[in-house]
Amino acid sequence: MATLQTKRRRANKIIKYLKQAYPRPKTELKYNTSFQCLVAVMLSAQCTDKLVNEVTKELFKEYKTVDDFAKASLAEFSKSISRVSFYNNKAKNIIASAQYLQEHFGGRLPKSVKELIELPGVAYKTANVVLGEVYDKWEGIATDTHVRRFAIRFELTDNTDLTKISKDLEELFDKKDWKYVNNGLVLYGRYMCPARPHDCSEHPLTKLIPSAASIWPKAK
Repeated sequence: MATLQTKRRRANKIIKYLKQAYPRPKTELKYNTSFQCLVAVMLSAQCTDKLVNEVTKELFKEYKTVDDFAKASLAEFSKSISRVSFYNNKAKNIIASAQYLQEHFGGRLPKSVKELIELPGVAYKTANVVLGEVYDKWEGIATDTHVRRFAIRFELTDNTDLTKISKDLEELFDKKDWKYVNNGLVLYGRYMCPARPHDCSEHPLTKLIPSAASIWPKAK
């Protein structure tokens, strides 16, 4: 495994590229309100943003406010999102989160990871994505499948657990640059270097870290 010094050098190379390639970090999920953002991120777990946007295009016409979600029928809401993975659990958590917001936060989305993870179904990754997207606050680095894949391929972490990987990355990247890591690597993985094994020797980040061309971590 790479030494801490090597990891930091690699992190510096990676962030320099990501800041140039993706200067305005934003999710590709579509939403109109802060709670709809949370809903979209929750729906996107183990599901593509493209499919989520297809589902929420109609969903968000009916469910706009926190109150709309809190009063939703579980059966009807589940049916509305049935195209996404684990839709039954996601429906329960979304409705419960809306109700929790009403009971404990006056219906407003809180502005800290500590408070956001109180919501049903909201963990470290989701909390940091939403916090950054809605409030432009970056208390941590969100690790999804793309970030995990590149963290392992570029040997920036010795862990496989998503939250542990986040903590490792937070040690390597300056806090002022955290906002570029998740969205940058997501877009890079989505449009430049997909998960399936392929020749990526000419890809920008692989040119910076050539050894990554031969490392293909499993999806989970």
